[in-house]
Amino acid sequence: MPKTGQDGHGSRRPPSAEAWLDDRLARAARGDQDAFADVYDTLARPVKGLVCRVLRDEAQAEEVTQDVMVEIWRTADRYRPELGSARGWALTLAHRRAVDRVRQVQASTARERRSVLLAEDRPFDEVAEAVERHEDHDRVQRCLADLERHQRVPLVLAYYQGMTYLEVAACLATPAGTVKSRMRSGLRLLRRCLEGGP
Repeated sequence: MPKTGQDGHGSRRPPSAEAWLDDRLARAARGDQDAFADVYDTLARPVKGLVCRVLRDEAQAEEVTQDVMVEIWRTADRYRPELGSARGWALTLAHRRAVDRVRQVQASTARERRSVLLAEDRPFDEVAEAVERHEDHDRVQRCLADLERHQRVPLVLAYYQGMTYLEVAACLATPAGTVKSRMRSGLRLLRRCLEGGP
């Protein structure tokens, strides 16, 4: 029977396209750049198609496809033919990369959303305004002292330490919603105290 190219007689193609691709990837793993060029030409289109279906963004799909193809070249020696075809292995890598990109984009969007919310809702700014209006720090201290501890501590951390309510929540190991509610009620009482005079 004719050899499939493993012994250096590489001019004869294996009987199937998948077996041929498996062989080219195995050669690429040994540093054969021509073999990798064949792998690239064969897999770049299906890889991009899969990535595009996951990301639904042509520019990002192009970028991720290039990353995947570089990863295939870099990690070709990890391919195990007994576990599946080269195409299947490459598409698994592509799917994983695409899903990672989706998660990165979602995390980035969530961070931006949180930043906007925090920028719009920083309760200690209200306290700062009250202090500026009433420049009587002794009175501020007295009004703060009159608050319940669970209301006073978050406000002190927010105003004097410059923390957001989420950072205060983390510092106090208290749910963010609870901290936000306490800070709002504390602010109302503090404002009432400051405006009410001595």
